[in-house]
Formats: sequence, C-alpha cells, structure tokens
Amino acid sequence: MVTDATRPFRAFDPTAFESFRFVSRAIDARGRVSLRYALDDEIQFVEEFDLPLAEGVDDAVSERVDGLLSLLHWVAGVSYFKTALPPKVTCETGAPPPAVAELLEALYSEGLGELAYTNGLSRLPRPRFARGPAREPVPPGGPAEPRRVLVPIGGGKDSAVAIEIMRRSERELALFSIGDAPPIARTVAVAGLPHLLVRRRLDPGLAALNDAGAINGHVPITAIVSCAAVLTAALHGFDTVAMANERSASAGNLGWDGVEVNHQFSKGLHAERLLAAALAELTGGVRLFSLLRPASELAIARAFARMEQYHPAFTSCNAIFRTDPALRSASWCCDCPKCRFVFLALAPFSTPAHLREVFGDDLLDDDRQFAGFALLTATGGHKPFECVGEEQESLAAIRMLAGDPRWSAHLVVRRLVAEVLPAFPSSAGDPADALALSDEHAVPAALLADVRALLGA
Repeated sequence: MVTDATRPFRAFDPTAFESFRFVSRAIDARGRVSLRYALDDEIQFVEEFDLPLAEGVDDAVSERVDGLLSLLHWVAGVSYFKTALPPKVTCETGAPPPAVAELLEALYSEGLGELAYTNGLSRLPRPRFARGPAREPVPPGGPAEPRRVLVPIGGGKDSAVAIEIMRRSERELALFSIGDAPPIARTVAVAGLPHLLVRRRLDPGLAALNDAGAINGHVPITAIVSCAAVLTAALHGFDTVAMANERSASAGNLGWDGVEVNHQFSKGLHAERLLAAALAELTGGVRLFSLLRPASELAIARAFARMEQYHPAFTSCNAIFRTDPALRSASWCCDCPKCRFVFLALAPFSTPAHLREVFGDDLLDDDRQFAGFALLTATGGHKPFECVGEEQESLAAIRMLAGDPRWSAHLVVRRLVAEVLPAFPSSAGDPADALALSDEHAVPAALLADVRALLGA
C-alpha cells in the first residue's frame, strides 16, 4: 500500500524502511521540473522546481539537459533520504556514472555529518550508489575563458562581492537565485543585472513527517542550489556558473566518526572538485567553480566594506530564510552565530556607527554577547554549526580590534582581548595570514587579476 506523504502521521519510525528510491524525473515544456522519490513502497515524495525559460523545452532541449536534470534529481533527493536514512538507495532511472556516484556518496554521508551528529546517531550514514557505465570525461564546459556567467546569489555579502568581481571582468553577467527573499530582491535591485529566478517546492508532506518523528536537520543545500543553477545556465546558454564560496568553508566544526563534520561541507573545495568531476561526466556545456575560493571570510568582508551600495540591501542572517514563516526574521536577528561573525568580520573595516546602522545594534558593546563571540574561536566549545569563518579568522579580527581605537573600549572586545586571546599562542590569528589569498582554487586564469584586484589589500 502506498501512502501519500501529505497524509498526517501519528508516528513515523525511521528504522522501518530499507531503501530510498529515485523513482522518476521530468521537465515539461514550461520549465517545471518534477523529481519523484519513495521510501520503500510506502511513502512517495515529489519535489518541484519552476525554471525561468526564454523559450519552451522541446525534445531536443530536453535531451540536451537530461544529464543535468538527472544530477539535480540525485542531489536534491538528500532532503527526503534524511527522513529515515535507510541503508539502501535504488536509482530506478539508471545508475549514475562513477564520478557522479562518488559525489553522491559524499553528499549523502559527510554532507549529512552535522545531521547525524546533532541527532545523536551512532554513526554517519554511508549509502552506496551502484555505478553506471563509465563515461569519457569531457573538458570543462564552455570556451577557454568564461564568456556568459551566471552568479548565484543569496542576499549576503559574499555574493555581492562575486557580482562586482564579475562586473569588473566585463563578461556578460546575470544573477540566479532560488526564491526572492527580501535580501535577494534588494541585492538584485542594487546590482541592476538580469535575474533568473527559480521557485522550489519541497514535498508538502515533509513537514508532517518531521513532526511525526522523521530524522530532521541540516542538508548540503549548496549542492542543490549549484545543480539547479547549472541546469538553468544550460537552458539559457550560459557557459559558466560562478559560485561565491570562500576558502573558509572548507574548515570543519569538529571530528566525529572518522570524519571532519562540516556545516558547510557542500560549499567546501572538496565538494566543488567532486561536482566539477561529475559535470565533466555529464556535459561539456557548463563549468562551475567558486570565484571567492582564494579568499577567507575576513578578506571578503574587507572587500565588501568598500561596497557601501549593498550595505542597506544585504542580510547574512539565516533566520530570514527559515521555512516556518512564524519563525522567520525580517532582518538581522542579532542573536545568532552568523550575525556575530559577520559583525566581527566587518568591524575592523567599519565604524561602530555604521555597523549600528546596518545591524540595528552594536553587538560588540553588549556584554550578553560575549560567550557567543568567544565560541567563534572555539573557546567554550566547538565552532558553531553555521556559515561562519575559521577560528583563526575570528582571532585575527579580535587582534585587529584590540589595536583599533574605534573598537578597543567596547565591552565585548575588552573581554575577548583579556579572556580569549591569552589562551592562544601569539602567532595564532595573524591578520596577515588570514587576509592573504590562497593559490588552492579552480578560478580560471583569465579572472584572477579581477579577483586579486577586489580581494587584495
């Protein structure tokens, strides 16, 4: 008997299921994508994306993007797999080729590391994906140099910096987003660039399952956004998707079950390389890399501090993106790790008055915030499960504020200097090291001068 996931559940037992099934995928002439999944033969899910189209999707177009559609189907399934974490996965539309399977096994295991840890599970999920026939990898998609570039945006500082790097490069440029939350819409308005907007609808029964006892928590959302962006790019003739993921995203939060659990796993360099290899098996039409990979969050904050046109528009606080409207914030909540980290990263390059105007409060002059700021250096616990920079960056920012007369007398700064810095060697958190650009990235050589121009000193 098949049960619709929209039906209310009195109780949901995750251990009752043996397999997660990838059932079918389709894109219709209007650009509506339907992705179907199931837990055993009992519970079915349908996720939908509405993609913007200049023209309809005919058979030729559908065939051209089928590989990218299959990738989105496989990657987006993690949102439903996590409800029960069954031991088996079954790809009924055909098994993924080897590089794609390797990506999926990483996303469905390490990409769910935080979820497994925070739910108190005994181990990391490690499903195996059957390998389909190996395909000859093709060179990175598009011409030798990026020509038409799509930049995914989330309304925060990182995507704004990526936009301005690409604008400086004088490539043809458009923006991409899933949804148009207020900071996204404001960023689009400030940038003044074409915007390809995708609408995503999770299966409406997922919330009911969560309420009934399904396993719930963080998923590798950036991987899902990346795959939707690449598919949209292919439909619109873009040769490049330039993400705004920084090098700090590769640093994990803690060690557990033999892996480094990383809240930002799918934003990190390892996941980017796996995705690039998967794309090489599926298509030569679109390349993907992160434009900000050479830089730390602190270096990005330094660049963003100079882009004052975006300051009234951006919001990096994730409370504004909460699924439940009743819990959704209208702006900065000023009481979460992300708010604290962005405030701390911007402070060395801003005045207290300006950050009060942006955030609505001075977080570094509120003694109640001390423990939260200290935790950004892993003092008092591990680095928070949020999109925050490395502990070394937070230490570097504190060292910069300690010698800045605009900030040194602030209550939280004084306590951080007196109580946190002495616990670390004097070499830890060197601002010069934190701000230096790395050579470990996949940014095309043709764009490096523009990256260095905006992210350098």
